[in-house]
Amino acid sequence: MTIYLTELAADHFTFPSPDMALTEPNGLLAYGGDLRPMRILSAYHHGIFPWYGPGEPILWWSPAPRAVFNPKTFKPAKSVKKFQKKHAYRMSLNHATDRVIELCAAVRPANETWLNHEMRNAYQHLAKQGACHSVEVWENETLVGGLYGIEVGQLFCGESMFSLATNASKIALWAFCQHFSHHQGKLIDCQVMNPHLRSLGATELSRSEFMQSLLRLKEVSVSHSCFQPQWLPCPLTNSIEEKG
Repeated sequence: MTIYLTELAADHFTFPSPDMALTEPNGLLAYGGDLRPMRILSAYHHGIFPWYGPGEPILWWSPAPRAVFNPKTFKPAKSVKKFQKKHAYRMSLNHATDRVIELCAAVRPANETWLNHEMRNAYQHLAKQGACHSVEVWENETLVGGLYGIEVGQLFCGESMFSLATNASKIALWAFCQHFSHHQGKLIDCQVMNPHLRSLGATELSRSEFMQSLLRLKEVSVSHSCFQPQWLPCPLTNSIEEKG
């Protein structure tokens, strides 16, 4: 079957409408261009993100339906609550973004991960510009889990997470949901539903529902302190866990 896609121009950062995305493969919209920060941010502000495998050109996606979390109503499993109460991981925000991005790639086989060097470098540049943010989970002084994504106003576009210890990525998400909600964050985009996301309580929005939410939320900022580097409250006690 022949697939016709828009090739992105090198000299400007416009994208075709997400309504033009294919249904098979779900959400494939365009190819080409580059991973300059301005292009990536333009993509996220229009409900689009890059994803491509080894040997492929840069591919741009806007799938439907869209998997999302409502940070205000997120509820971890009872087993995760019991685990955190016993083990008391510490959580931080924007303390080790480059390392989180590297570990999100490292935990996957090299021939399977989409987080190649070019992609990792792009998101690390976005972090330096204040657009990409991470949550870190620590066991003593060791980084054992985390997640990262892109801020788009009151919407957070989650990109990837990793876990090197039991429940670490789940607790990163739990802590971030509480923090993001506290700072007027309204929605977390996690792109395409899968069994793991569903088990964590993700729901789905149609393309029109997601785009309406995006258009509304990207125009409103979270509170100024939301993404400043900080230690996050323990999601059980809501008390700040001090380092060391």
